[in-house]
Amino acid sequence: MSQIQSDDETVFDQDQAPEPESHEPPGSHVHNGSVVGLKGLCKRYGDFDAVVDLDLEVQAGEMFALLGPNGAGKTTTIRMMMGILQPTAGSARIHGFDCFTQREQVMAEVGYLPDEPVFYDYLRGREILRFVGEMRGLDAKEVDRRTIPLLERLELGDALDEFATNYSKGMKKKLAITAALLHEPRLLILDEPTNGLDPFATRTLHAVLREQIEAGRSVFFSTHLLDQAERLCDRIGIVYRGRLAALGRIEDLRAKLAPGGTLEEIFFSVTEENEA
Repeated sequence: MSQIQSDDETVFDQDQAPEPESHEPPGSHVHNGSVVGLKGLCKRYGDFDAVVDLDLEVQAGEMFALLGPNGAGKTTTIRMMMGILQPTAGSARIHGFDCFTQREQVMAEVGYLPDEPVFYDYLRGREILRFVGEMRGLDAKEVDRRTIPLLERLELGDALDEFATNYSKGMKKKLAITAALLHEPRLLILDEPTNGLDPFATRTLHAVLREQIEAGRSVFFSTHLLDQAERLCDRIGIVYRGRLAALGRIEDLRAKLAPGGTLEEIFFSVTEENEA
């Protein structure tokens, strides 16, 4: 099997990836101090393997990006992390809690941004945030204190009294970002977070994510926009056809796969090798 060692992580060929010795049932993976721990994670639909034997960890204070083309398994992985989908095999844990069987505890730790946020059409933006705040045990005054500064930075403050049905895709994304941050979670899980955002809002979101890391929190996001991951992250995982094709620090992967090159060159080196 061809493989490249990068410190404590491995880049490997998709079709020759090492098989784990055993698949643990959900909830059996022992928490070892990592914020996110995925062990042998699989999701199968009939004969189709959407995610295959995914192993990775994310540590406190880390911004981690899961990269891959459309259909690679990124969203399926995140939905298992959020307890929306039950794994076919393996386990997903956040702060030691099983993401499916202990979803309530996981949700207390996580701020989640789906790729396509959905709101009640005839609630106003302000009402939606206050509803989310009440679910988190916050009163209206505290919700306003926490959200108004971010809403102003995202240039959504003037639209708070509009009904959600009148929001554009980008406005819904801004509202969902604010809701995800409302309870000051220790971990943010973001699925294609800049999809639908204009360049100004994208720049603001990047600044907010950096602030989360500086505060000691962690960020896990999926994207197919390689330049964003290269600017924001030290460590990445690349998934291709449901399998983890590369995992490591960008500088280490660059040294092994594309000396002096960009993350785009690393990405195509990995995916084209796996395609072959």
